[in-house]
Amino acid sequence: MLQKRENLYLFLFIACIAGLGWLALNHAEDPEHGLTLCLFRAVTSLPCPSCGTTRSVWAVMHGDFFQALYYNPLGYIVLPIMLITPVWIIIDLLTKSQSLMLFYKRVESALRKRNLAAVLIGLILLNWVWNIYKYVW
Repeated sequence: MLQKRENLYLFLFIACIAGLGWLALNHAEDPEHGLTLCLFRAVTSLPCPSCGTTRSVWAVMHGDFFQALYYNPLGYIVLPIMLITPVWIIIDLLTKSQSLMLFYKRVESALRKRNLAAVLIGLILLNWVWNIYKYVW
């Protein structure tokens, strides 16, 4: 279990730091026209369900809450994860605790329940429709 925990913590830490780095580098000058790495959009020319999340996080960080909601509501979920997770990992490692790992397992278990999974999938699909609607109009 220790190896799995260390792998998860390393992955999450790197992902959060990379996300914050991407945010800082990509949107420091012009958040409206930053670079995009969306492979789905590059291939299909349609936005994916997460398109606009970086701009949304940037807008939340700058207090533009309505614009953040317009860009992509997922920004409200991604920002707290990117800010809290690295701190939580450091605290767990310093205190030799496994609270993040236990939380991760509880979330993973909850997501395996079909009713909750169906609702979350439905919300992501609705978000995707919203992204396509904004793109087309």
